[in-house]
Amino acid sequence: MFHSETLFLFIQFLISNLFPVLTLVLQQMKKLLAGFLILSFFYACNNSDNASSGQPENDLDAARMFIRDALDGRFEKARQLMLRDSTNDQTIDVTERNYQNMSQQDRVGYRNASIQIHHTREVNDSTRIITYSNSFKNQKDSLKLMRLNSQWLVDLKFTFQQPN
Repeated sequence: MFHSETLFLFIQFLISNLFPVLTLVLQQMKKLLAGFLILSFFYACNNSDNASSGQPENDLDAARMFIRDALDGRFEKARQLMLRDSTNDQTIDVTERNYQNMSQQDRVGYRNASIQIHHTREVNDSTRIITYSNSFKNQKDSLKLMRLNSQWLVDLKFTFQQPN
């Protein structure tokens, strides 16, 4: 009887003294696991953004990325997909100022808009014309894309040229 009672007291002592330690360890593990989950979430979000912000693979991809960046007000990213010359730089600057001066409701409308590609026309092996609209304004527009050094770039001079 003495041994079983001693064993029982010993087990009771272990449980009463180890329980707070085990509880503390489990709480720390929960915090650590939550931290890893949060970091994983942010890494996944950041990683997918990096994948979509890479170089376009083709003319349609370049057009889609440029239009999306412009609709979202990310003009620095849009400039990276654009043929850089003084006319195009001035055109994107004016477009950016107009975007910044429009109402918040219109900016949200553009950000939430989807892109609809209506037609693509191959002018030659390094030039394409993409006709598109966005679901916010539903107004057809065109972009000219040119392949320079294996990269497709938007040329805004075609889009914004004035008819004679």
